[in-house]
Amino acid sequence: MASYIDDLRLAHMLADNADSITESRFKAQDLHVETKPDHTAVSDADRTTEQALRKLLATARPRDAVLGEEMADTGYGPRQWIIDPIDGTANYVRGVPVWATLIGLMVDGVVRVGVVSAPLLGRRWWAAEGDGAFTGKSLLKAQRMKVSAVRSVPDAFVSYSSLGGWIASGRGQGFVDLLRDAGRTRAFGDFWSYMLVAEGAVDAAAEPELSLWDKAALDIIVREAGGRFTDLDGNNGSYGPGAIASNGLLHDELVTRLQVAQDEYEETTGIIMPLPGQRH
Repeated sequence: MASYIDDLRLAHMLADNADSITESRFKAQDLHVETKPDHTAVSDADRTTEQALRKLLATARPRDAVLGEEMADTGYGPRQWIIDPIDGTANYVRGVPVWATLIGLMVDGVVRVGVVSAPLLGRRWWAAEGDGAFTGKSLLKAQRMKVSAVRSVPDAFVSYSSLGGWIASGRGQGFVDLLRDAGRTRAFGDFWSYMLVAEGAVDAAAEPELSLWDKAALDIIVREAGGRFTDLDGNNGSYGPGAIASNGLLHDELVTRLQVAQDEYEETTGIIMPLPGQRH
């Protein structure tokens, strides 16, 4: 098995650089915020951070491709860095300190390295394929993570982001039923839901609408902590509609609950629901 330790060290260096930018611009009086065509917010901190990380990668890994949320894809080949400069921009621009930079490395279509850095929470989470998942303030101050052993939905702690996307996906009733049946629910949202799954503090997390840059770093960290990370249809990896992350023991039931809900909606109404992100 290939070693990705050098890439993980580089990802931490990138995260250090990102933290210095995002922290300095957080709650800045002159922070410039715009609304993108998809109606989500973007700030000058998002763009400055991604630009800085791309510049560092151009020097450290000039042959690697880069995909980011705010700028055009660059490069070609089997190795691709995937960057979300600020996951949780809506929180960031409102002064809520729950946001993070997500950095992933995909090789041959599979995420092999991931770092999630949330400087205002004083936390970082990371993983490299075959080496486990860790959390702490740095590589030298780390604790290994392991998912929970909860086996049933009535005993499970489930985290999510919001309800709106579920309704639009046609899986809304199934999701509401899941929240009703779960032992405990909270909307931690964004990256944090998935990192809590990796830590074993939460048993499952799901969202209906995510892009590759939202998922890549989370995918490898959950898997290396012993969990599963799939799309809503149960396909492994960072592609496909939405995401479900769990301790693995709950996963098949979660996929079934949400998929059956969509099937029933389509059968009852005769309306074939588009996947999240597709046009009607």
